[in-house]
Amino acid sequence: MALSDIEIARSVTPKSIYEVAASVGIDEKFVIPYGRYKAKIDTALLKGRKPDGKLILVTALTPTPAGEGKTTVSIGLADAMKRIGKKAVAALREPSLGPVFGLKGGATGGGRSQIIPMEDINLHFNGDFHAVTSANNLLAAVTDNHIRMGNELRIDPASVCFKRCLDMDDRQLRFIVSGLGGPAHGVPREDGFDITAASEIMAIWCLSKDIPDLKKRFSRIIVGYTFDKEPVTAGQLNVVGAMAALMKEAMYPNLVQTLEGTPVLVHGGPFANIAHGCNTIIATKTAMSIADYAITEAGFGADLGAEKFLDIKCRQAGIAPSAVVTVASVRALKMHGGAAKVDLGKEDVAAVRKGFKNLERHLKNITEVYGLPVIAALNEFATDTESEKRTVIELCRGIGVDCVAADVWGKGSAGTVELAEKLTELCERPSELSFAYELTDTVEEKIEKIVTRVYRGARAEILKPAASKLERFKEMGYGSCPVCIAKTQYSFSDDPKKTGAPEGFTVTVRDVRLSAGAGFIVALTGDIITMPGLPKKPQSEVIDIDADGNITGLQ
Repeated sequence: MALSDIEIARSVTPKSIYEVAASVGIDEKFVIPYGRYKAKIDTALLKGRKPDGKLILVTALTPTPAGEGKTTVSIGLADAMKRIGKKAVAALREPSLGPVFGLKGGATGGGRSQIIPMEDINLHFNGDFHAVTSANNLLAAVTDNHIRMGNELRIDPASVCFKRCLDMDDRQLRFIVSGLGGPAHGVPREDGFDITAASEIMAIWCLSKDIPDLKKRFSRIIVGYTFDKEPVTAGQLNVVGAMAALMKEAMYPNLVQTLEGTPVLVHGGPFANIAHGCNTIIATKTAMSIADYAITEAGFGADLGAEKFLDIKCRQAGIAPSAVVTVASVRALKMHGGAAKVDLGKEDVAAVRKGFKNLERHLKNITEVYGLPVIAALNEFATDTESEKRTVIELCRGIGVDCVAADVWGKGSAGTVELAEKLTELCERPSELSFAYELTDTVEEKIEKIVTRVYRGARAEILKPAASKLERFKEMGYGSCPVCIAKTQYSFSDDPKKTGAPEGFTVTVRDVRLSAGAGFIVALTGDIITMPGLPKKPQSEVIDIDADGNITGLQ
């Protein structure tokens, strides 16, 4: 019987975290240990260093229930880089407890391509998400307390737009009424929760370069409006210092290792369908400062995570990838080609060919819209046939993109060497990052360009309530902000049922939110929500711990 991911992880004896740090030249004085195998890295390490390592972005085709393996490939690629003699560090996101206990499971890779200690990383980790949640809810509490205690800033309770958050899928908290029970218990108003990964505090943390920048961004958060329709900020509530104090330890990147001992920085965790889907700028620049190759990933398909990584994160951080890896699998391509999940074990070259249109669109976006070199990584599954794999490789090469099959799950770095070798060559190809839109475009033009150039849809329709808000945001001086589009991860369109490479569709923006601290405008499309719900059979039903403290059921 094949070992489970957690059994494979436990079969490996980890290196001391000091040894892992030393392998990339991190002096012991910068290592803040959290036990034997985890640590935070003091950001003082960055002083005097330049982030001049090659940055590699790992993205993927549109996700399906069949699986693609973007994180697994990222981890295997870092190991393979080390295997061929390169100094490499991966920079990944932290798992949210929402997916861990919900539908998706953990986010530490799989098989022979994992980061460890996987139980710790998937469950609470080093407390970063709790710091984000606490800072967020402190601001929410101070806002409501200010209204209750005299309301000197004249905040209209009905205008409060800053939500509380929780790192858990809980649909019951999407829309609530708070402050009930009489005057002593607050001012009644409609309220609601976001999941922590979709909160503005999460976005700010991931986009901040240091604590002064964090505080500056916190101060710009708009919590609501006065009765005269003027914005009220966190800075006016004198809570920014306390919020930043809660985030002190969270600002340090977390260091762990792969099964093969390669250093990995795991820091930050915004969702890519309802947030910007990238790890922290601090972790990415740290990786680029200590390694020749920094491998990072952006969430979900390239239309979501990669678009936001390039149009938002790279702009704000002043960085650009040297190359992009787009992960696909035969199974996912067959699903995009119309094959049912129960039939994925059967050879179906026709479905692969049909589903390739989805991968082709993602690949062409990287080269044609963003001007970056790209390689396709075909993540192998045991049910793949040689004919199916050969078809994918030939189709990729037919559009001028190299494609390499990689058995990262079964073989780890040994199954990823060819991809690593070709990627190092690709990184030397001259390129210059371009963007899907210019910051000088109107907000409406930015949304339209993402829809037509990246999603390849026909148009964007902005409903009247959203259009009115946009006009107000522009009057307030935020018209030059980038746009973070929140939409389903399962389609280029805003309809999750339109798989493959749909055409002629309209993306409907039903609402917009201003994340003034993060520095972008969120456009909510279709029926996307910022607080997910649990599935009928959540992953929490199979997670357990025995009398000796051994955890089971994590994936």
